[in-house]
Amino acid sequence: MKKLIALATFTVSTVFPARAQWVVYDPTMHVQQIIDTAQQIAKYVQMVNNQVQQIHTLTSQLNEFKHYEDLFGDPSKVLLPTVQPLVNDLRKTELGQTLSTLQDTVDAGQAMLYNANGLFQSIGKTFTTPDGQTVNRPEIPYLPLAAVQKTTDNYLAVSADAATRRTALKQQIAATTTQLKPAATDAGVQKLNGVLTGLSAALNNTDYELNQASASALVQDIANRNDRQRQLEARKEQVQAEFTEAFQKYGQTFHLLDAPTPFPTD
Repeated sequence: MKKLIALATFTVSTVFPARAQWVVYDPTMHVQQIIDTAQQIAKYVQMVNNQVQQIHTLTSQLNEFKHYEDLFGDPSKVLLPTVQPLVNDLRKTELGQTLSTLQDTVDAGQAMLYNANGLFQSIGKTFTTPDGQTVNRPEIPYLPLAAVQKTTDNYLAVSADAATRRTALKQQIAATTTQLKPAATDAGVQKLNGVLTGLSAALNNTDYELNQASASALVQDIANRNDRQRQLEARKEQVQAEFTEAFQKYGQTFHLLDAPTPFPTD
């Protein structure tokens, strides 16, 4: 019996070290690895599919943008020849002057020499008496007249400038309107409409400038009439005061006889 136990112990001790050198195969772990790999591949395929879908979406959007551009056009590529003339007209300094500026530059000497380009006759700064003496005309009475002449010249200059500009602006409006007919895109139509709006505003502005120049002349004429009436009232009061004073002095110098005049008797 003891020999059998010893043999069994020896056998176990010699078998176990030999089995430790064998490769252990676990089917469950192997299958799990295959499943994990398949899941990773599936996730990668899904990611690729998502990217492909995004590419299709972007391609569709790009095609829509191209179609939109075909329909509406590219505003940056629409060039209009009437834009620059409009910009030049809007940037132009107005020719007309304000009434205060005109009044500050009034020259009585110019009023004496004024002839409206030959329409009137100049009176000159001096005149000659029948005795041959040369007399200088006083400047102060001619200042209001010089102001009216200034505002009249200003109106004529603005009127001539407005007429020239109106002709040019109408030609640009006609040219822009003609371009509307062959316009193939909405961008071109919108730009042309914008230019037409600007040209119409510039055309209306010429009327405003002309009205302002006309108003300056009318206001100055009204001011002159008012001053003339003011001077007449002042002169009337002065004459009345002088008459009253002269009459009082006359009464103090010459006394009326209140006693009966004696007549000689025989």
